[in-house]
Amino acid sequence: MTHFTTLSEMIAIHAQQTPNATAMSAPDSKPLSYAGLHKLVEQTVSKLNALGIGRGDRVGIVLPNCPEMATAFVAVASACTAAPLNMAYRADEFEFYLGDLKAKALIVATGSDTPARAVAAKLGLAVLELDAHPELGAGNFELSGAASGGAAPTTTGMAQTGDIALILHTSGTTSRPKIVPLSHRNVCASARNISATLRLTQADRELHIMPLFHIHGLIAGVLAPMAVGSQIFCTPGFNALKFFGWMKECKPTWYTAVPTMHQTILSRAAGNVDVIKANPLRFIRSSSSSMPTQVIAELEKVFNAPLIESYGMTEAAHQMSSNPLPPAKRIPGSVGLAAGPDVGIMDLQGNLLAAGEIGEIVIRGENVTAGYENNDKANAEAFTHGWFRTGDQGTLTEDGYLSLTGRLKEIINRGGEKVSPREVDEVLMDHPAVLQVVTFAMPHPKLGEDVAAAVVLRENMALTERELRDFAATRLADFKVPKKVLFLGEIPKGATGKLQRIGLAEKLGLVG
Repeated sequence: MTHFTTLSEMIAIHAQQTPNATAMSAPDSKPLSYAGLHKLVEQTVSKLNALGIGRGDRVGIVLPNCPEMATAFVAVASACTAAPLNMAYRADEFEFYLGDLKAKALIVATGSDTPARAVAAKLGLAVLELDAHPELGAGNFELSGAASGGAAPTTTGMAQTGDIALILHTSGTTSRPKIVPLSHRNVCASARNISATLRLTQADRELHIMPLFHIHGLIAGVLAPMAVGSQIFCTPGFNALKFFGWMKECKPTWYTAVPTMHQTILSRAAGNVDVIKANPLRFIRSSSSSMPTQVIAELEKVFNAPLIESYGMTEAAHQMSSNPLPPAKRIPGSVGLAAGPDVGIMDLQGNLLAAGEIGEIVIRGENVTAGYENNDKANAEAFTHGWFRTGDQGTLTEDGYLSLTGRLKEIINRGGEKVSPREVDEVLMDHPAVLQVVTFAMPHPKLGEDVAAAVVLRENMALTERELRDFAATRLADFKVPKKVLFLGEIPKGATGKLQRIGLAEKLGLVG
């Protein structure tokens, strides 16, 4: 694999070496070559610069899952800093994220109806319209809009190795969501790591079904295939009813997904045996939350392909460890070997522990963020002797296989979608009838975890579960709205009198 340290360099290498190779395809579409993608990147950088946007500026991207979202991420990040946002967000959420990021502009699809438009107008951001040009190839587009107000870009041209390519928020339980800046060095290192782990070659074809505002979909789903000049078949997002039809059209060699998607695919596999047999996969990848070992065994049997479970997080530009491909040993229930960064186990005092001992999983390497933005407290807590503390608890075997043994963080992991309990708390507390609230994780048979809330009402006030959920739904994306609301006279407290999220599901009888 040719070494590259910026996204534009990665695309330019393939445009020169294999110009006609397909970079991007999509259902019922004309393919886009690496030469075409390279031209698109150059045109987008020039256009953004002409509109007053350059290196160091932040641009929010609010697009549906589509090939243009994937190519816009790469092209925009080559000029400035890309900030992909979830289309499901409500106005309040867009206002928080765009304001917190200090975005200079917002990219939306021409004609799209999103509350982000009104928020951009309120914040004084330039709104850039993205016109898709599928006739020129899947993912081809053109930007239009008025020049950005404010200061002109200090630096124009292609982004450099140390520039921030991608900026995402990570949920926090005890504080507001933290900003994670990832440089071109970080994301390129991670793309190389993942493609090496999966032994990707130009002959591979990925069936892309992951969200494109999420680190998993962006790095493993877009950049890792591009690292080796292979093809991405970009769908409009996961759809179990269409998956096997896409498989027939794409003829993929692999796909990556979260466990809930894999389980849904499995539930429809029996009726699609011929498609599976006619389009053999080289491997299947799973990440973002742990996969039940029974499901791993069933997937491998149905698809006659190895399932590679990986462990990742936003701060590591996704992948930290991964089970290797055969003939190397795969251990169901383990998240495999260090796959890019160094991985260790550390105690509370900052000492690295021996194999078999349980402690906090720590990482260091070229793919790891240099630190949270404008958050000295979080950085002081997250970094010890140059190691980044993941907040997860685990153990390493003598031969380097990592297993997660618990969650130190209180983040709710709803099928790979991370939910900050505090964010939900703050919304529910805005209801005039609510006196006290604690949002917490409750077990879910398919998603792993779902969102629940324990609520104490104000005296002489009445409120139903449906009314509170409807209230939350006006301010929060659907996946953050509590599935279960329990009204209590008093919320159970810990020994020190503090309200505790961890273990609350069990105390309230939601486990079992």
